[in-house]
Amino acid sequence: MRRRDFLASFAAVGAAWPRLARPQQADRVRRIGWLVGVAERDPEARSRNAVVVQALRDLGWVIGRNLQIDYRYLTEGGPRFDVQAAELVALAPDVLLANSTPATRALQRATSTIPIVFALVLDPVAGGLVTSLARPGGNITGFTNFEVSMGGKWLEFLKEIAPRTTRVVPIFNPATAPYAGILRAIEAAAPSFSLAVVTRGVADAAELERAIVAAGSEPGTALVVFPDVFTTAHTEQIIALATRQRLPAIHPYRFFPTGGGLMSYGIDTPDLFRRTAGYLDRVLKGEKPGDLPVQAPTKFEFVINLKTAKAFGLDVPQALLARADEVIE
Repeated sequence: MRRRDFLASFAAVGAAWPRLARPQQADRVRRIGWLVGVAERDPEARSRNAVVVQALRDLGWVIGRNLQIDYRYLTEGGPRFDVQAAELVALAPDVLLANSTPATRALQRATSTIPIVFALVLDPVAGGLVTSLARPGGNITGFTNFEVSMGGKWLEFLKEIAPRTTRVVPIFNPATAPYAGILRAIEAAAPSFSLAVVTRGVADAAELERAIVAAGSEPGTALVVFPDVFTTAHTEQIIALATRQRLPAIHPYRFFPTGGGLMSYGIDTPDLFRRTAGYLDRVLKGEKPGDLPVQAPTKFEFVINLKTAKAFGLDVPQALLARADEVIE
C-alpha cells in the first residue's frame, strides 16, 4: 500500500472512532439511589416505583440494560434516613431521588456534590433545601406536593360535606415538615367559611391519638390531615381514630379514602412521579439540578368514600359528588 493510501485509510478510521465509541459510552449503566419515604411493604412504594421505572423506560432508561436503581425504604422501627442516605451516597450513584422532606434533608446532609431530585416535599425553601423555587442553586431540585389554593379547597369540601363544622384541627408533625406555609393558607381561608383553626401538632402515635380523641370531644370539629411522611406512615391509625370519633376529615392523598377515610383532595401522585422521572432523565443527560426550577403540582384529584360518609350520617350533596374524580361506594 502506498504511503498516501495508508494515511487516508488511517484518517478514515480515526474519523470513525468517535462514532464507534459514543454508543459504548451511552450504554454505560447509570445508577440512581432512591431514599423512599414509605415502608417497602406499603402499596404506595410499589405504585410509585412502577410509575418511575415505566416513565424512565419510556425515556430510554431500562433496568438491567443501562440503568440500576438502589432503594432504601422507611424502616418499621422509624426513620433511619441519615444512615440510609450515607449508604446510598457510598454507592456513588449518578443521581439521588428522595420522596419526603426528611429523606431529602438526609441526602442533603450526606452530599453536596451528587445531584438530588426530590418529590413530595412540602416547602423546599422554608425547609432549607433550595435557595428559591425558580433558581434552586446547589445540587437539589424537584417537585412539591402543595399549592396554596389547596388550603381553601380542603375547607370548602369539609364545609360542603359537613355543614355544621365550626372548627378544624390540622394534623401534622412539626418535626418532619415545614408546616408554616400550609397552615397560613388554611388560616387565611378559614374566615370565609366561618371556621376556627385549632392547631395541634403531634410528634408520635400517642400524641396523634390524644389529639384526635380530643377533637372528637368537641362538637362541630373536623380534621385536616397534612401531606407529610408522618401522616402517611400513620394512615391506618388516623383513619381508625377518625372513624371511631365520627370526625369528618379531609386527607391529602387518594390512598386515605381508598383505605376507609372520608375524602381526599390533593395531587395526582402518579403524575408527579412521572414528571420526577423527567428530571432524573435530564440530570442523567448532564443538566445541573440548580438550573432546573422546582415545580409545583399541576394535576389534582378529589375522592369521596360514600360508604364512610353514610356511616358518619353525612348526606353528601349531589353537587359535591358530581365534582369528585372518584366516588368509592
